[in-house]
Amino acid sequence: MTTAPLSLEHIIKPSSIKQGKAPVLFMLHGYGSNEEDLFSFAEELPGEYCIISIRAPYTLQPFGYAWYAIHFDNEQGKWSDDAQAIASRDKIVAFIEEACNAYQLDQEDVTLLGFSQGTILSYAVALSYPEKIKRVVALSGYINERILKEGYAEKDFQSLKIYASHGQVDQVIPIAWAQKAPELLKELGIAHVFEEFPVGHGVAPQNFYSLKKWLEENR
Repeated sequence: MTTAPLSLEHIIKPSSIKQGKAPVLFMLHGYGSNEEDLFSFAEELPGEYCIISIRAPYTLQPFGYAWYAIHFDNEQGKWSDDAQAIASRDKIVAFIEEACNAYQLDQEDVTLLGFSQGTILSYAVALSYPEKIKRVVALSGYINERILKEGYAEKDFQSLKIYASHGQVDQVIPIAWAQKAPELLKELGIAHVFEEFPVGHGVAPQNFYSLKKWLEENR
């Protein structure tokens, strides 16, 4: 399917639905990757979804893209550029509306699927704008409260559902960071599932089957 010239580069797999507006699933890749990465398993996801994999806006040298800069030489280890992350959060929100209009998709049925930095942004979008997002699949990431919209806790989260998973031996994002997510989601009254798998910073086959089952059961 030919992509429309929108504000963020992307690739698209059309929905199997031929009548009416299809539900849409947006993929957000990790730091240093690109829109091809998660798109590799688009064929395995429920066919009714129109799947749009987005390229992050910041270019890394010599290749790859990021949703925001990570400064690895910081004294405390890694330091995230939260201003860039907030800018990306709002670029994604604008892109969702743009893409739904351009491709005639159902704005009432939007799912985000993120990995690593893409998960951090998926959480940021969904918790800041829960009225715009129905489901989140949050793989190998965590909630960065510093990039959530001010006053987010007062929002209505009744329509939002979240599936989160993490590798128990993740060497990039410590599992302890990810384990804080269920606590916050419970406080906000958000329906969620959190699973751990005996892997590093990646998606194990059993993890993929589990998230696929969750998507099928939470249509």
